[in-house]
Amino acid sequence: MPETEHDLATMTWEDAGDAFLGADAVVVPTGSTEQHSVHLPLSTDSLRAEHLSAELVEAAPDHDLDLLRAPTLPYGYSEHHMPFPGTVTLSQDTYKQALIDIGASLAEHGAERVLFLNCHGGNKEALSLATDRLNRDHDIGAHFVHWTDFGRDELEEHFGEGWGHAGDHETSFVELIREDLVKSDRKEPQEADELPETRSWTYFSDVTELGGLGDPTNSDPEFMAEVVENTTDRILEALAEDIENGW
Repeated sequence: MPETEHDLATMTWEDAGDAFLGADAVVVPTGSTEQHSVHLPLSTDSLRAEHLSAELVEAAPDHDLDLLRAPTLPYGYSEHHMPFPGTVTLSQDTYKQALIDIGASLAEHGAERVLFLNCHGGNKEALSLATDRLNRDHDIGAHFVHWTDFGRDELEEHFGEGWGHAGDHETSFVELIREDLVKSDRKEPQEADELPETRSWTYFSDVTELGGLGDPTNSDPEFMAEVVENTTDRILEALAEDIENGW
């Protein structure tokens, strides 16, 4: 996992106390431990959160921001992936409360803002509710960024439609940062059923036998390196603007 000089995990409590006083926000990376088809590791979302948050805090000074980084939360809400071995899920209520507790802890130590940087779609609802609660009930500004939303236009232009879970995009990223964890000989187009229009599906195994979407054989790690750089800048620009506007 990448380390940065902005990591709370490697600071003493005295160093952390001083760092909170000057930081614009503490970044909390959120991932998951869940199946990513037959070619990617269970840690895919957490690997993304870990590396993309490192990119964020290291590029922050270029946007006149000072960011700290908390350890990555490797478990999320993944109940829909539970039919696949290795998946670990928290309940929605447990996950939401954990996020609130993390933000409240940071607030108690003087952090002005917390930014949850999310890399798992299943976490989004709990993160939205948790940041609402923190903003209303605790003395801290809570921000929530789903990383893929800020890179979506580039990803759709390059990969087209259907590049989601364990597909073109995520395979490209894991090949970029940890190619040794990709089973290249197991990469194949992911067959997925048409989704219902009037109800949610129950488990991912109802949608796809292999566990993924899209076509990982279209992976392009060099392109993903460009997307990471551009998306990092877009997120930091948005955060800087929100802070400047008093949010």
